[in-house]
Amino acid sequence: MALPSAFIMPILLCSLGPYLAAAHSPPEVDCVVFNEEYMTCTWGSRETLTANYSLYYWYENRSPVTECKHYLQDHGISFGCHFSQTEIIQFQPFHVLINASLGGRTLDITNKSMELQDRVKPEAPVNLTIRNMSSNQLQLSWTSPYPKAHCLEHTVKYKSNKDTSWMEHSVQGDVFSFPSVDYEKYYTFYVRSKINKYCGTTQLWSEWSIPMVWGSNSTSKGAVEEQLHWFWIHTVLIPIASCLILLVFVLLVRMERVWIILMPQIPNPSKNFDELFITHNGNFQEWAGVPKDIMESFKPNYSENICYVSELSPKDSYESLWESSNHLPPLMRTAPVDFCEHSPYKNSYV
Repeated sequence: MALPSAFIMPILLCSLGPYLAAAHSPPEVDCVVFNEEYMTCTWGSRETLTANYSLYYWYENRSPVTECKHYLQDHGISFGCHFSQTEIIQFQPFHVLINASLGGRTLDITNKSMELQDRVKPEAPVNLTIRNMSSNQLQLSWTSPYPKAHCLEHTVKYKSNKDTSWMEHSVQGDVFSFPSVDYEKYYTFYVRSKINKYCGTTQLWSEWSIPMVWGSNSTSKGAVEEQLHWFWIHTVLIPIASCLILLVFVLLVRMERVWIILMPQIPNPSKNFDELFITHNGNFQEWAGVPKDIMESFKPNYSENICYVSELSPKDSYESLWESSNHLPPLMRTAPVDFCEHSPYKNSYV
């Protein structure tokens, strides 16, 4: 007995429903090369996927078809594939095939070809620095983590605290000159990058950099923290460090004085006479530098004999002289007595 078609069609629709949904609403594959370090290809999320998909890829005229080695999954549902740096080849057509697995059956969903050099997304610029070039001119510079800096173009976005909209400028290098500033305002700067037309065709911009704030009246969190940082350095740390250095110096000086008082150094006078005995062989005159004529002037230039001088009264003068002459030793009697023969004194009494 044949079943009516009215009963067959609902059964077929129920059994083929997931396949039809997967075939009529295939996921869109989006592959992005992040800073030429790795690549991800995604095709939706767990909430939007109606089947479990698999990814196969190959490079044209270069490699065989290969299944994804590292799936990105969420609660058992694959929604992407991760490629390492060694698996990325630029300037070669890259093909991706997505199929769905339902009930033990495989259904090819989509086949897509792309050029990976057009899918590069560089990392956001870092180390934003602002310099005052003149009275009213600023220079903003930055560095990029992307390994090929010559392949980048940049966009600088800025506004002041009194502006309502952002201003954007395209920059080819890594320096942006801001021609005129108002010192009554403070400014916020952002920078982002993308691959230029010489290295690829893409509209994938990097994320915006961390903001850089400039201005004397800045009240942003970063500026306030920086001002507090320098405030503590200039008003607290430097004076405390200077006081500590001065205190250590004073203590060292005082300890040196106390050590000298407690343990005085015993002088060694022998060092002062090394030259006298070593160089001049003990000659004091040469060592002291006394001229020779001065030393000669201290020597006597005459000779003087011993003279016996006595004073007698007039009454006993001749008798005393006679007695003293009789009591002289025999040697004195035999020779005439001359008490002051060579005396330089002419009027002496004998």
